[in-house]
Amino acid sequence: MSGAAPAYRPSHLGLCVSDLDASRRFYCDGLGFSPAEGFELTSAELDGLADSLEVDGPVSLTSQFVTLGDLKVELLAFRDPAVGGQPSWRRNQRGLTHLSFYVDDVDAAARHLTQFGGTVLDETRSNLGVDVVFLADPDGVRVELMALAPSAAAS
Repeated sequence: MSGAAPAYRPSHLGLCVSDLDASRRFYCDGLGFSPAEGFELTSAELDGLADSLEVDGPVSLTSQFVTLGDLKVELLAFRDPAVGGQPSWRRNQRGLTHLSFYVDDVDAAARHLTQFGGTVLDETRSNLGVDVVFLADPDGVRVELMALAPSAAAS
C-alpha cells in the first residue's frame, strides 16, 4: 500500500424517524439540540435519490439537521416509501445501538426527557462507577444518560 491514508472528518449521524415533529421536540426541546438546515427531497426532482438512499422509489422525505456542539444529527422523515423496521434494543445487536450524553444528574435528566416523548427504560438503571440509564426516543432509538461519580467528575 502506498501513499498517505485519507483524512476522515465526522459529518453527521442519520436517524430515520416516523414523526418529525415528535423527534424535533425530543432532540431540540428535550436534549437541547438546535435546528439547522432542512431539505425537502423527492426522487421526482433528484434523479438517483432512491438508489443513493437504498430504498425503492419513488422517494419523498424531509431531511432535518439538528446540532448540539460538534454533534450533528440528520432526522430523516420519509413520506414515501413508508418508514418501517425496529431500532436496536440490545447493545449486542448489529449496527448503531445508542446515542450517549453526559449529564449532571441521570434521574433528573431522564425525568426531563419524559416530558418530550422519551421513555425511561428502568431495567437499564445501574451504577458501576458511572451512573447510567437508557431511554427510548419517540421511535425507540436508545439514548444513554451517564453521570460520572462526583470524585471522577472533579478529576
